[in-house]
Amino acid sequence: MASLSIATSPTLALPPVPAWRRSLLRILGHRGLTLGSILLGVAVIAAVFAPWLSPHDPYAQDLSQRLIPPFWNAKGSWEHVLGTDKLGRDYLSRLLFGARVSLTIGAVTALVSGLIGTTMGVLAGYFGGRVDAVVSYIITTRLAMPVVLVALATASLVGGSLQVVIVLLGLLLWDRFAIVTRSATQQLRDAEFIAAAKSLGASTPYILLRELLPNLMGPLTVVATLEMAHAILLESTLSFLGLGVQPPTPSWGLMVAEGKAYMFFQPWVILVPGVVLALLVLAINLVGDGLRDLTAPDGRN
Repeated sequence: MASLSIATSPTLALPPVPAWRRSLLRILGHRGLTLGSILLGVAVIAAVFAPWLSPHDPYAQDLSQRLIPPFWNAKGSWEHVLGTDKLGRDYLSRLLFGARVSLTIGAVTALVSGLIGTTMGVLAGYFGGRVDAVVSYIITTRLAMPVVLVALATASLVGGSLQVVIVLLGLLLWDRFAIVTRSATQQLRDAEFIAAAKSLGASTPYILLRELLPNLMGPLTVVATLEMAHAILLESTLSFLGLGVQPPTPSWGLMVAEGKAYMFFQPWVILVPGVVLALLVLAINLVGDGLRDLTAPDGRN
């Protein structure tokens, strides 16, 4: 009796999805991160290409063109799309150059405070003992100091400028970096890869820089975005009070301060820079929240 053989059709194996495509799909699937990235990207492009995008010189004054309303107003004109300020300076041009000031302060402040806080947090979490006690005392002391009041007092004594604001905020906003890295380092110092590096005779600086620090980049990136937004708001507060960036340098906080005297008759003089500032801070916070969701373990958002 002949045996019957059943022919089976070969299964088609689907090609593996590249890692970069999976990451891109996850990012595009997060609406907050996508919206924040678009808004932040627009702000970065405006800051980088401000000299070419600006229709006028942001420092040029023309009192005959003072307080021209934006284009949507009946008395507005397309020559000055967003109007002019009390000295006749083009508002759109000053907003574009003001983006440079805000993003520079936010990025450099996050870098300076990140270096200080990360160094302290890693040392405290890895060595523990007296090192942890000293760092914890310094962190507690810093948390007991109100940032705004200390910044106002220091700026009033030293004098306001772009460099002073960057250094001042960098020395005040490191505590969150220290707290996060200290906690994360305490969880990682007993991990198997750290023990393996020690057994192979790796030095302490090598372990900290090559083994431990790369595993902290996820939470550090999230903290950096939050502190960047915090620094931009603090700079606007100091500039609004006259202790931050000094005129005629374009600053969104300074633009709000210069327009507060006209806010009841020409409300757009504070509405335009205020809305732009709020959108930038919102974009950075959305990016930070999105990165936190993408880097968090499954089920923990």
